[in-house]
Amino acid sequence: MHVKSAENNRSRSIKDNERNASVGIIIFPLHKGSRQPLSNLINVIDNLSVSIKLVTGSIEKNLEVPVILGNLVHIDVYHEGGSNLVSRVLRYALTQLKLSIKLCILTKHTNTWIFFLGGENLIIPMLTAKLLGKHVILTLGGSSAEIAKYCNDTYSKQMLSLFRINASLADSILVYSKSLIKSWQLEEYGSKIFIAREHFLDFNIFTVTVPLSDRPPLVGYTGRLSGEKGIQNFTRALPTILSDRRDLRVLIGGDGPLKKAIATCLQEGALSDRVDLPGWLSHDDLPRYLNQLRLLVLPSYTEGLPNIMLEAMACGTPVLATPVGAIPDVIIDGKTGFIMENNSPECIAENVTRALSSPDLDRIAEAGRRFVEENFTFEKTVENWKSILQSNK
Repeated sequence: MHVKSAENNRSRSIKDNERNASVGIIIFPLHKGSRQPLSNLINVIDNLSVSIKLVTGSIEKNLEVPVILGNLVHIDVYHEGGSNLVSRVLRYALTQLKLSIKLCILTKHTNTWIFFLGGENLIIPMLTAKLLGKHVILTLGGSSAEIAKYCNDTYSKQMLSLFRINASLADSILVYSKSLIKSWQLEEYGSKIFIAREHFLDFNIFTVTVPLSDRPPLVGYTGRLSGEKGIQNFTRALPTILSDRRDLRVLIGGDGPLKKAIATCLQEGALSDRVDLPGWLSHDDLPRYLNQLRLLVLPSYTEGLPNIMLEAMACGTPVLATPVGAIPDVIIDGKTGFIMENNSPECIAENVTRALSSPDLDRIAEAGRRFVEENFTFEKTVENWKSILQSNK
């Protein structure tokens, strides 16, 4: 993971005497898709604390987390999944135990621990932090239980139970949108819920380099190729989409458990020559790809606040998405983007045609770009987190 120095990109916005003591972050699982959100959070916390203690559980080897300004101390635990249900449970518990030990090692002078993506299920580290008398902030970037449900994971109910315990133990709970309080059934924790996000963009990188009118007829998706993202429904919609527009091509960027099934589906439908599967797109390459798209499609069943949506909008690329998570806070249909009622193949195909045929496509893309530039700056994100950390002192 490439974590850029906050000081190299922007001035430190918080004076030294206003900083918190060391803040800890724990995240599991750490994978390609979580690297950019973690990078953002580290950059934000680096402006608000004397130092950062980072404990990660990686499911992919050789995921680099470089030191930021010498202020970050990082310990990683590699997690190896089990081959059957019993070994999977045992190894998951063992990894949590190892994470707890690392948390203990790094906990000196650390009063606050942020449980980041996947942290809602880390019951052993949560209990450890509470027993050590630490203030715990549980950040909900997504719902592990919902993801598990749409990936046909047999442990979705157990994940929900772990989340309920951790939500009760946490001192604060952060969500991306007020609408998630109801949809994720968090009403009982209302007194300790805050609205915050780690999202911000570098608008020198994510910017318009190719005007929308000059782009080729290309529609795309990029992200994790897994059940909760609805990518299989997008693939099933392609025969209808491509039959309506003979000049249209499709880009599906990403990696995940459904990659092979998607490739097979395209081959069986004789669509491989019109659909590109470049694999995982690095964050450095994203602006170039996004500036080639006429439309980005996000057919997710569940979301928090997808970075790729904001990055596309900043590049002047219209986004068509399902109304899940915090997406409706950003995309207003026909104004800053397009919303589809659901992610059935028929609905996806109908709305792709609607979006591409819109006479206001350029205006909508420009409005989306302005919205992101006004609301997702580094400074606003830091101020939001500053108020939360100070309220917990």
